[in-house]
Amino acid sequence: MTPALLDWDYSPAPESSAIAAIKDRYLPFVDGDFVEGHGADWDTINPGTAERLSVVSTVDRSDIDRAVAAARRAYERVWSPMSGAERGKYLFRIARGIAERSRELAVVETLDNGKPIRETRDFDVPTAAQHFFYHAGWADKLQHLGLGPGPQPLGVAGQVIPWNFPLLMAAWKIAPALAAGNTVVIKPAETTPLSILVLAEIIADADLPPGVVNIVTGAGDVGSMLVTHPGIDKVAFTGSTAIGRRIQRELAGTGRKITLELGGKGANIVFEDAAQDQAIEGIVNGIFFNQGQVCCAGSRLLVQESIAEEFVERLKQRVETLRVGNPMDKNTDVGAINSAVQLKRITALMDAGIAEGAEIWRSSCPLPKNGYYVSPTIFTEATPSMRIAREEIFGPVLTTMTFRTPDEAVLKANNSPYGLSAGVWTEKGSRAMGMAAALRAGVIWDNTFNRFDPAASFGGYKESGFGRDGGPSGLAAYLDTDDEGLAGVRSEEPGRAAAARDGVDGAAADGQPPSGVTGGRNGNGRKPATGRTAKKAAKR
Repeated sequence: MTPALLDWDYSPAPESSAIAAIKDRYLPFVDGDFVEGHGADWDTINPGTAERLSVVSTVDRSDIDRAVAAARRAYERVWSPMSGAERGKYLFRIARGIAERSRELAVVETLDNGKPIRETRDFDVPTAAQHFFYHAGWADKLQHLGLGPGPQPLGVAGQVIPWNFPLLMAAWKIAPALAAGNTVVIKPAETTPLSILVLAEIIADADLPPGVVNIVTGAGDVGSMLVTHPGIDKVAFTGSTAIGRRIQRELAGTGRKITLELGGKGANIVFEDAAQDQAIEGIVNGIFFNQGQVCCAGSRLLVQESIAEEFVERLKQRVETLRVGNPMDKNTDVGAINSAVQLKRITALMDAGIAEGAEIWRSSCPLPKNGYYVSPTIFTEATPSMRIAREEIFGPVLTTMTFRTPDEAVLKANNSPYGLSAGVWTEKGSRAMGMAAALRAGVIWDNTFNRFDPAASFGGYKESGFGRDGGPSGLAAYLDTDDEGLAGVRSEEPGRAAAARDGVDGAAADGQPPSGVTGGRNGNGRKPATGRTAKKAAKR
């Protein structure tokens, strides 16, 4: 007797939204207190349902002035004079606080951002804690970074972070800045401010001195006021290339250190000798993780022509198994797009791909009726000149092309204005190393994708920005790395401390001067670091 075939399916496994304890109203965090901002209130939306989640009070210029002044006082009176060992203790406390409230933070992040609860629970929150743990260990060892015997902090850091990894990006920016002895004024994206405001509660519980970390909320105009504020010594921005260009233009000649981590159009390159099952899993992770809303997403797939037809068919079969739906369900693989605005952009670029002649395939997984969702999508028959192959879609959309030789793969992969990430899939180690040397990307994964570690630097080339986050190179971005240093220099005029240290050049975080700044010598009569020197530092 033949047993009847069973139709297996997952039962719903939703996480409780009550764990987040979402408040009716959230306030900016300035000088150690939660304060009412003088800007207009802002509704934050749950992308999974398109319903209002909470209300956030936003700031205006007077609030930014107050936050920067508080950061300056804390820097000069408390944080910078404090020993590295003592600063490290505070970072350890924050790391432990994140770990203790990890479940709450995961739910808050999912409700506010739209990514699946599995990702916030297993990646975002643990990795955020890891960054604080890692940098806490460096706080009293800065002299061993290889940056000279006495690297000094820069002053007040103005930081702007994106909406795709709100809590993790906050950890990426805040932890190295504090470990290096700087104070911080940080602005989260207007669509995802909640997790960093919960982080502010953890910071307050850790008894961090008032003014060391300040969180200002609002839209793009608030970010612009922050990065151009005369009291800021260091600017760190993660976001779109267009905004990065504008920041670099506005800060050219100011003498401030800048790091820009911008967009990407990563290429996943699969050779005919690759382990196909492994490669398919890596590609799925590379483009559908966080709904493709990742700057280093592997949004371009280059497959060797001899296996392309079979490989793409197997890839489609795997993508067909992905579950799209309620981000709070533990079985969900692909959650919601962050906002209606982003959904509209993704849809427009998909329409452009169809209009330009690419062949589109969509997963048949049903989409929820409410919220912002896109089916996992694969374009074939694409060419390098198409918009879907050149522009950052920032969604669950994969563009596939073929190649015959390694040289052709390199040419196609490098044929992009971006240079943030790439992946190489092959059984030959020599080929993988050769490809890594030829690819113009800041991060290259060998037979894997989307692997991150606080000790590894992350950043790009070309229109993907400059400077590095993570590792010793990320710490260097928050330090005056001159061997002799100017530890005693404290400008009375806000915002000029960095200029006094760096001289007229204003070398950027990767050692290259910002656009529009001419060459010269720094305050010690030395030539500024060249791009080659900066690359060597990044490799260290």
